[in-house]
Amino acid sequence: MRIISMIPARYQASRFPAKLMQDLHGKPVIVRTFEAVQNTGLFDEVYVVTDSEIIQETIENIGGTVIRSKEEHESGSDRIAEAVSEVEADIIINVQGDEPFIEQESLEKVIRVFHEDITNEIDLASLMTPITDWEEISNPNTVKVIVDNRNFALYFSRSAIPYPRDEKVEAKYYKHKGIYAFRKRALLDFKQLPMLPLEAKEKIEAIRFLEYGRKIKMVETHVTGVEIDTPEDLERALKEWKQTLKA
Repeated sequence: MRIISMIPARYQASRFPAKLMQDLHGKPVIVRTFEAVQNTGLFDEVYVVTDSEIIQETIENIGGTVIRSKEEHESGSDRIAEAVSEVEADIIINVQGDEPFIEQESLEKVIRVFHEDITNEIDLASLMTPITDWEEISNPNTVKVIVDNRNFALYFSRSAIPYPRDEKVEAKYYKHKGIYAFRKRALLDFKQLPMLPLEAKEKIEAIRFLEYGRKIKMVETHVTGVEIDTPEDLERALKEWKQTLKA
């Protein structure tokens, strides 16, 4: 089984333009993410897929492999679906470029899904982590996911799901981490499926699979980090990186 990672890296992010080129303790965010993925040793190849000459030069200057996007794309998965069409791979792990704290344990968990899936039932796996802070649960920048009793995704939302209508009933809340593991065929299919209203409304690419009746296997991880969507996230990432250096 040939397993690769592709890191979609768009320069002009809507909430935080040029966020991937922001400095994170001496290196741009995209370099920190690329190095974190590469250093796990889990992949036959790691690619950065970008529309940006600046990001391309930055990654190539440290010896990384870059694929330039030929088209405009609505999501990171669309971007890597274009890139992977001519790349040899069985499983593609999509790690968002703003995930500099991604680590080996979480990536091993999503890869294990496919090693254990002897009937090839699962096309897509992703990560979720428990959250308890209501401010984070209600924050629209935090994507939440609810799952069935086999940990298949039921829905993703920027709203608080499940809604706490009955506060006496205990329910877990999960944050969706922006890591996707695709079989190659499923990723190529993703690009061919038109965006439908729920994905367009929430701006969450995983919803596309659910709207077309596909299953997404969610894997729980307790490893946290900072996904850099806003300038405030970058400040938190800088503080967390300092703590990592002290450990």
